Amino acid sequence: MIKTLALAAVAATLASTAMAQDPAHHPGEEAVAAYTVSNANAGTTPFEGTAMLQAFHGREGIDRIVDDMLDRSVADPRIGEIFALTDMVRLRRTLKEQFCYILNGGCDYTGRDMVQSHADLGLQPADMGALVEHLQQAMDAEGVPFHTQNRFLAKLAPMRRDVVTR
Repeated sequence: MIKTLALAAVAATLASTAMAQDPAHHPGEEAVAAYTVSNANAGTTPFEGTAMLQAFHGREGIDRIVDDMLDRSVADPRIGEIFALTDMVRLRRTLKEQFCYILNGGCDYTGRDMVQSHADLGLQPADMGALVEHLQQAMDAEGVPFHTQNRFLAKLAPMRRDVVTR
């Protein structure tokens, strides 16, 4: 019985790994090198309860916030070129998963860990600052209360050391 459960868990992990990395499973995405899919890759643990998710207006609110943040970032002359060669379809999907996971929205994060995701970008502190500025503007536009924004940003802040490499 235990061996059967363990084999089933391994098979499920392998299947989710394959689906997360298969562009056919996510139309419009480019293929990526294999990596281990895990919620631990999200960079932090989720909030408890549903208050944070509700303050972000659920998954629909998360979708609007991520889309707004990325649209602002791509259009920003300070950091827009960082996104020029980025698979924006995949980035939008995985950021939405990451935010949903962190906000305890019942999502799994299927992206790479923060070190792998940002390794070749050469991001500087000012780049991260601009992105956070756009995230704050997107949360404001969605009507997320200021204190709730701060709690979310505090969850994300430790990832800075894995994202900023210059």
